[in-house]
Amino acid sequence: MSFAGKTYWLVGASEGLGLALAQAMAQEGADLILSGRDGTRLQAAVSSLPRPARGLVVDVGDDASVAAAAAQLGNIDGVVFLAGVYWPTRAQDWDAAKVTAMCNVNFTGCARVLGAVVPAMIARGTGHIVITGSLSGFRGLPGAIGYGASKAGTMALAESLYCDLRGTGVKVQVGNPGFIRTRLTDKNDFSMPFLMEPAEAAAHMMTLMKSRAFKSSFPMVFSWLFRLSQFLPDWAYYRIFAPRP
Repeated sequence: MSFAGKTYWLVGASEGLGLALAQAMAQEGADLILSGRDGTRLQAAVSSLPRPARGLVVDVGDDASVAAAAAQLGNIDGVVFLAGVYWPTRAQDWDAAKVTAMCNVNFTGCARVLGAVVPAMIARGTGHIVITGSLSGFRGLPGAIGYGASKAGTMALAESLYCDLRGTGVKVQVGNPGFIRTRLTDKNDFSMPFLMEPAEAAAHMMTLMKSRAFKSSFPMVFSWLFRLSQFLPDWAYYRIFAPRP
């Protein structure tokens, strides 16, 4: 698959994985529209790319903002949803504003963005939808109130889209990364195995996007832990991952 001459909207591309993926796609000739909430940070991201790109400020947590941005897109060949917010949160330390924000941005924000572009792709019979899930979305984890649920939602959304759009010409994919070194993971005070740099994670996403595969979970060895956990009975899973105090 070639990205040369194709127009992609990268939502959540001001920094981290989104910016690293934008740099990789630009190097392969893609025409990019980068979106984020912070106009200053977004313009810096656009200026850092090896070829011209557009910056389009959008707040995926707001219906009107997404609709206004979508009206300025024109025809696009693909959309990659990378936007996300994160705070490590235990049920015992529930912060309603933060939990709601994680759900609203990470999951409902994804639905808002897709709702603005997918119907046109279906009408044309062509398009490329890429959703960013997470290894934390495979099964409930301690300290992941809000984030784990929101990522599980995006992964289920991707699966439903894939079911419905097989054979239509609209390609659907989901990438599920583990820990990536960003300002979000800097909030964690625990060990993060197999911590990836943004460029490494972007390379995994590029491999997925060029392939015919529906999903990719990475790093591979670390992902086995989460994928295999789905087959554990509840008594074993919670004893291992959430032992009683």
